[in-house]
Amino acid sequence: MEVEAALDRLNEGRFPIHWLRFRARDRAYRRACGRCLPGALWSESRYGHGRISTWPGLSLALLFLEWEARYPQEWTEHAKDWGTKQALIRDLAATDHDRLLRAKLVDLVDLAVQRTYRCKDREYVRVARAVDGDELRHRLHRAQRSENPVAQLHARYVLWLLDRPEIPNTRHVWRTWLAGALT
Repeated sequence: MEVEAALDRLNEGRFPIHWLRFRARDRAYRRACGRCLPGALWSESRYGHGRISTWPGLSLALLFLEWEARYPQEWTEHAKDWGTKQALIRDLAATDHDRLLRAKLVDLVDLAVQRTYRCKDREYVRVARAVDGDELRHRLHRAQRSENPVAQLHARYVLWLLDRPEIPNTRHVWRTWLAGALT
């Protein structure tokens, strides 16, 4: 609500508008965006490539992704930003992972495997490859044996890709795998 009100004030009477009044309204809008997701993720100083694990916004980024995974309808209504989701997943897959971050990423991969595909979920294969290990494979095998047919399918596919790191995770590979040509 605060962000929408600030945006309305920013845009009201824009032409002609005194430049200083526009800049003040723009600052108010950006401050409002910085207090909610996903805007708060970008109000922090950005991290350098490979340093996301020390970024002050990391806990917000993980919260953003977990919110999308656990409460997709609410996330879509209040914070939907597929580009931010994709960028965060890619960045999290391309960094060093301490024990706690690695555990959180395994949780996120597990959540993504358990549900029907949502936009940009394919990116979680990057994370799976980055945190591949006993814990992740145990969870994927458990999902493969579950009663959930979506989880069974996704887990089999992710395990198949983990065993074949040279194969890219593309739509074509997914479709071909589904058709049974690569299994």
